[in-house]
Amino acid sequence: GVSVFIDHLIEDLTLTRSEVSIAYLIGTMLGALTLPSVGRWIDRVGVRPAITIIGVAFSVALVAMGGVANFITLALGFTFIRLLGQGALSLASTVAVTHWFERRRGMALGIYMTAVTILIGLVPVLLNVAINATTWRTAWLIAAAVIFVTVVPIGRFGIISYPSDIGEVPDGHVAVAAATEVHVPVPSYTRGEAMRTVRFWIVLSMVAVMGAWATALNFHQISLLGEAGLSASAAALMFLPQVVGGATAALVFGALTDRIKARWLIPIAMGFLATAQLLVPILSPGILVFLYSTTLGMSGGSTRSISAALLPKWFGTAHIGSISAVVTFAGVVGSAVGPVTFSIGRDILGGYGSTVAWLSILPIGVAVAALSLLGRDRTD
Repeated sequence: GVSVFIDHLIEDLTLTRSEVSIAYLIGTMLGALTLPSVGRWIDRVGVRPAITIIGVAFSVALVAMGGVANFITLALGFTFIRLLGQGALSLASTVAVTHWFERRRGMALGIYMTAVTILIGLVPVLLNVAINATTWRTAWLIAAAVIFVTVVPIGRFGIISYPSDIGEVPDGHVAVAAATEVHVPVPSYTRGEAMRTVRFWIVLSMVAVMGAWATALNFHQISLLGEAGLSASAAALMFLPQVVGGATAALVFGALTDRIKARWLIPIAMGFLATAQLLVPILSPGILVFLYSTTLGMSGGSTRSISAALLPKWFGTAHIGSISAVVTFAGVVGSAVGPVTFSIGRDILGGYGSTVAWLSILPIGVAVAALSLLGRDRTD
């Protein structure tokens, strides 16, 4: 949702596009540094109090964003919204689903990620409407109010941290019906043990690259699609095809993680991202922009479902908050580096096309690594 504020921040705060990108980089990096500790905290206190507290803090941070006045306050604002929104709240919500499902965890996470993807795509459109109807500062306050009246009550009254808290088990009655089946439980890895496996780093690389380039493309979407001939309003509407593509991919790939090996799923997700990047130099109004937006959405939706399902499938749930936090940290760091990389590339090369196309080598590299390295892993 930050992308629709960028031009307003540049104009009202008298900053350059690169300066806003650097403030975003600083804020995101600072916010990311605390995520491993946040993951351990979520494992310790449970997701119910965690989501409630994070929701309150996130609302306060959004209010503060409405009062930013210069580079320093902007960087501080970015620090807290990136830590609390994309980082902590996303992490706690995913962990909540992970604890409640086991046999069809991929499908459950796919449904959850579908909802997340729809919201991610709709937020920029709704914020753009709020900005046009009021001001960009008021739009931040509206966002804060929405978070406070939705996330906080859901966290406090709608979430149970663990099935055992109410005498249940993962999967509920499904687990009871399947009690006679042979089921080998997944051993619970500590964070350190997980980080010593190749498959952990494959997933982390996928999330980091997606975080970097997808965030950069969305961060600069108004400017990037402006170069392709779209107006600011038309560029903002192109988030809607991302919603459709992302929601569809999140649901499909969530279900597929229960059935298909990761060595095939990860390259497909990275292929979506590389395809979107390679379309940038030839974008024009019409079918190409629609195809670009849809493919970019599919890359994000598939990556979120794959990573969320594979981590508990491979490493168990006892320390899933700590393990997921490291992967989330990588994604957040990537999302910090991506926008400023694109800004610098645009300044040097005179446009986004060449920069974005050349950087498609990274998702292609992750795809090749998954195909070759995970093929040797019998636990995949």
